[in-house]
Amino acid sequence: MKILLTGSAGFISGYLVEELLNCGHNVVGLDNYSKYGYVEKSYDNHPNFTKISGDAKNTTLLKELSEDCDQIVASAAMIGGITYFHEFAYDLLAENERILAATFDAAIWAFRERHLQKITVLSSSMVYECASTFPTVEGDQYKCPPPGSTYGFQKLACEYFAKGAYEQYGLPYTIARPFNCIGIGEKKARFERDILSGNIKLAMSHVVPDLIQKVAKGQDPLHILGRGNQVRAYTYGGDIAEGIRLCIEKPQALNEDFNIASSSPITVLELAKVIWNKINKDKEFNYISDDPYPYDVQVRVASTEKAKQLLGFEAKTSLNDALDEVIPWIIEQIAQGKI
Repeated sequence: MKILLTGSAGFISGYLVEELLNCGHNVVGLDNYSKYGYVEKSYDNHPNFTKISGDAKNTTLLKELSEDCDQIVASAAMIGGITYFHEFAYDLLAENERILAATFDAAIWAFRERHLQKITVLSSSMVYECASTFPTVEGDQYKCPPPGSTYGFQKLACEYFAKGAYEQYGLPYTIARPFNCIGIGEKKARFERDILSGNIKLAMSHVVPDLIQKVAKGQDPLHILGRGNQVRAYTYGGDIAEGIRLCIEKPQALNEDFNIASSSPITVLELAKVIWNKINKDKEFNYISDDPYPYDVQVRVASTEKAKQLLGFEAKTSLNDALDEVIPWIIEQIAQGKI
């Protein structure tokens, strides 16, 4: 299968490209390298990978690239953690809508005029920002109040784009909804403002890499946002990539949406203790609670039953094993002056 992947240099996309290539697919990766700058990947010279530098808002380019593709995976987006929701509240909405509209315009054209079979859309767990039932099942995004953040609202719009294109033009779709991806390869965005957390600048805007870099740099007591009672189920990037691949490949995924997530929730405070003990070992754990940001969702836990039943997908990598990979990588990045 030949697949056009927009946003191919992104964090999750790095795992996804590798997964797709390993499973025999041909991948055309499009990215404008606006977030991290130019990024070299281990698969850049793979015979089944074509790397294109370009803008995902360029409908003409997207049509050219999708001419002979079987599927499009819409991953390109302006995306980040909780600090992004406040620094770029308008841009997250406006820029991502432009990207999405261009992508769907090209997909509808390729479906009607060429041989495109389907579009797979990467949504986000933030569509459940205002959910009150846990674990949250697919469909609850239509029952709970709409997201309060512009990012969450726009990700919900992604899903409505898919529904609208199917209802009006018959374009088949699958919605993949990753939850709290962790792994290696994420770097600090070029345009992200420095924010102090205690005496240390936040390296990225996601909790796992920032807790690791603060502990590795010797912060004591450790600064965490809020009381640390926020609940998440952290999912290894390789597992998320497998789940998205199954969304692409499986006939059972047609016109369906799936939570792609771990089923093992943990609080931020518990996570902080695990990271502290892996790095500091016998040193006593101390922490300070900083004022939380708005939109700091208190509970985000997914139901994983639908993905298990229809896709045969289940996240296999434990948080402990994922941290054993991520912690040394971040420590090396610190040593190289990259974080």
